[in-house]
Amino acid sequence: MTDHPGFDYHIDIPGTTLFDGAMAMKGYALNKMCYSFNRKECRDAFVADEEAYMAKFQLSDAQKQSVRERNILAMIDAGGNIYYLAKLAGIFKLGVQDVGGLQTGRTTEEFKDYLQSQA
Repeated sequence: MTDHPGFDYHIDIPGTTLFDGAMAMKGYALNKMCYSFNRKECRDAFVADEEAYMAKFQLSDAQKQSVRERNILAMIDAGGNIYYLAKLAGIFKLGVQDVGGLQTGRTTEEFKDYLQSQA
């Protein structure tokens, strides 16, 4: 994954996790589970028994713990891709602004205010 001319894989952007090939492999089970939430019956099965559903997809201990804690940032650290995690965030009743706030260290209201200030 370092064969892309002009791309510096050592860029440090505080609070940003680079989603590269290694992270994709690390988060495969979590992302596959989240992808399954495209189907209502899968979302319902998760809500009915989260532990069994996580076991079905063989999540790592860190991934399972991050789901149990509803910790989106820990899910990202465990290889979760934000686009797949959005499905899980929806199940947790978190909106895009909620997740944006988490990612930037702001409350949801602070994040909304920040977005408005940038308009």
